[in-house]
Amino acid sequence: MKKIIKYIAITCMSVGFVLSSCNDDYMQRDPINTLADGTFLKTPAELRIYLNQFYSIYGTGHQSGNAYQYTPPFYITRGSQLVYGDLFTDNAMGFSNQSGDLVNRLQGTWRVPASATTSIENADNTGWRWGNLRSINYFIRQAKQIVTDNPTELNNYLAEAYFFKAFDYYWKIVALGEVPWLETDLTTESPELYAPRTPRVALADSILACLNFAVANLTATTGPADGRINKSMANALKARFCLFEGTFRKYHTELNLPDANKFLNECVTACEAIMTTGAYDLFNTNSPEVTTTPSSYWNLFRQNGLGGANHKEAIFARVYDAAKIGHATGRYHAMNRGNASGRYCKGVTKDLVDDYLCIDGQAIGTSPLFKGYDGDDWRELDNRDPRLKQTVVKPGEYITIFNRDENGGAINEALQGRKYPEINYNCPLANQTPVGGPCVTGYMFIKHWTNAQIDNQSTTSGSQTALIFRYGEVLLMLAEAKAELGTLTQADVDATINKLRTRAGFNFTTYPNAKLTIGSEPADARLDQLNATYLDYSVSPLLREIRRERRIEMAIEGLRREDLVRWKAGKFIEKPVRGMKFTPEKQALYDGSNTSKAKNAPQAKLNVDVFVDGDGFIIGYPKSPNVSNGVVRWDDRYYYNPIPLQELELNKNLTQSPGWQDIAR
Repeated sequence: MKKIIKYIAITCMSVGFVLSSCNDDYMQRDPINTLADGTFLKTPAELRIYLNQFYSIYGTGHQSGNAYQYTPPFYITRGSQLVYGDLFTDNAMGFSNQSGDLVNRLQGTWRVPASATTSIENADNTGWRWGNLRSINYFIRQAKQIVTDNPTELNNYLAEAYFFKAFDYYWKIVALGEVPWLETDLTTESPELYAPRTPRVALADSILACLNFAVANLTATTGPADGRINKSMANALKARFCLFEGTFRKYHTELNLPDANKFLNECVTACEAIMTTGAYDLFNTNSPEVTTTPSSYWNLFRQNGLGGANHKEAIFARVYDAAKIGHATGRYHAMNRGNASGRYCKGVTKDLVDDYLCIDGQAIGTSPLFKGYDGDDWRELDNRDPRLKQTVVKPGEYITIFNRDENGGAINEALQGRKYPEINYNCPLANQTPVGGPCVTGYMFIKHWTNAQIDNQSTTSGSQTALIFRYGEVLLMLAEAKAELGTLTQADVDATINKLRTRAGFNFTTYPNAKLTIGSEPADARLDQLNATYLDYSVSPLLREIRRERRIEMAIEGLRREDLVRWKAGKFIEKPVRGMKFTPEKQALYDGSNTSKAKNAPQAKLNVDVFVDGDGFIIGYPKSPNVSNGVVRWDDRYYYNPIPLQELELNKNLTQSPGWQDIAR
C-alpha cells in the first residue's frame, strides 16, 4: 500500500522543532489557533509536534512562570491546582479579605457571567472553553484521512489525541455537567454550533469510548512519567473519570442515571491494569535533610525531577528544569519567605486535622493517645497519623521555619531557631505590612513546600515536579470502587489502604489496630454525626474509613472538591470553618514580645488579628460578608458552573445549568 501522510501547517511552532519526549520546552507553547485545510501532514514527526501543544494544557502541573491563571476543572483558584485547589473545600481556607470569584462563591454572591473569558483579571471563568477541543478534533479529523503502511504508529498518535479529548471532556463534565459532544472541529457554518447539551449518559459513554481507544492503542508503560502519553497514563485518567462518574450516578439519585456499576467496574479494570504492570510502587525514601522520620510522604512532593530508583510513584508528571521553564509555586507558598512577599493566605482547617487517626488507628474521640488542643505547642498533632505532621506544620518538626537566605536552606533548628507561623485573618496584598502570606488558621500546610534554597529564592524558575497522576491515588481508587461495588476483600485492603499506611509510617507491630480491618473499623462518633448531618444517605463504617483515607492521603492535591461533588457532599462546605485553638498560652506566645531568633512569633492580637468562637478556636472568614460564624454558604447549584449568558443568547438550544436559571448577573 502506498504510504500517504497528510501535512498540517504548524502556525505556532517551528516545523523543525522535533522532540522525542515530553518536556517543558514545548509544554510552554500556545495552542495552535489557525488551522488551515489544504495542507497536509507528511511525517510522523509532524503528527508528534502537533500533539506536543496539549501536554502543558492537560498536564497543567504547577503551571509555569507566574502561573496566575485560573486552573481547571472548577476555575476557582489561580496558580497550581495541586497546591491551592482545596481552598474552596472543607480541607483548607484562604483569601479571607480579598475579592474575586473564590470569595463570591464562598459568600453566595456569585452570579452568572455575561461571557466566557480567559482573562486573569476577570473572575467569570466557568470552564466554557472550546478552543483546545477544536484543535484536538481538527487533528483527529485530519489523521483519520491518512493512508499509511504503519497503522499501529498512526493509531498511537490518534490515541494520544483521544486521551486529550477525554481529559477535556472530563473537566467539562465535572465543572458543567452536560455539555454538547462535538465529534469534529466546527466551522462558522456547522449546525453543531447550535447543538443542545448532550444527555449525560451519551456524553459519559463517549468519554469512556475515547479512553478505551487510548488504552487499546497507546504504547505500553515505558519511558519516564514526563514522557509521551502511554497506556498507564490513559488508565489513570480512565480510573479517575470512571470513579467520578460511577459515584456521581450512585449518589445523585435525583438524576435517575443508570449504570453506575458499569463505571465503577471500569475503574477497577483500569487500576488493576496499572498495578499488574509492575512498573509502579509507592515512593518510600525518607528525606536526608530532616532528623524526624518517617518523612517519605513529605519528601514525595518536594522532588526536583524524577531521578532515583525509589521514585516509582509518578505515573504522569510535569517536570521543570527552571532554566527553560519553571514556576513560582515555591515562592507563592511563602512558607519561610524571609523578606519575600507571599501571594496566598491559607491554612488547613481544624476539620481536616480532626479527621486524622491517632497512631493506634483510633479516632481522636476514642484514642487515649490524643493530647487535646491546649498549650502553645500544637500538641494535637502529636501521636497522630504520621502524614499529619508531614502535611501541617508543627514548629520545629520536619521543618524549621527559617530564613531561606541563610545556611543554604538547611532544616536545622539549632542554626535557624524557631519561627512560628504568622496568624492573621486578613490577607494583605504583596508588599504591604504585614507582608502577604499569613496562615489564617494557625495550621500552615507544608505539603509541596520545599526547603531547597534554589527553589525558595526562585521567583518564576521553581523546579519542583508536579505529580498529576500517582500510584497512591490508584490504590485509593481501587479500594473505593470495590467498596462501592461490594467486592472489597481484606487482601484488597492490605494491598491498598494498609500499604499506604505502611509508607506513611504507621507501626503495625506496636499498634496492630492501626491496620484497617474489614468488620473492625474504628468507632468515630464525630465523623458519623457529620455524615448524618450533612449527607442525605448513610455511610457504612468501611466506606467512611476509605473516604477518610482518601481525604488524608490526597489532602492539598486539588481533588477534594471533585470528591465532594461526586459524593453529593457539597453541604460539607457548611461545616463551621475553624482553625487551631488560640489558647491563653498561644496568646502569650503571640503577644509581640517573642522576637528572638530562637523563639520568633509575629504578633497576633485577639479580636484584632484573630477571632475565636466560644471554645477558643479560630473562626474562619470572621469579617467576610454573608459568612456568619465561619459558616460558608452552599447551594446545590454549585455542583455545576453556570453557562455564560452570551452563550445562551447565541445558541437558543442551550439550557442553563441546574439551579442557575434565575440567578441574574
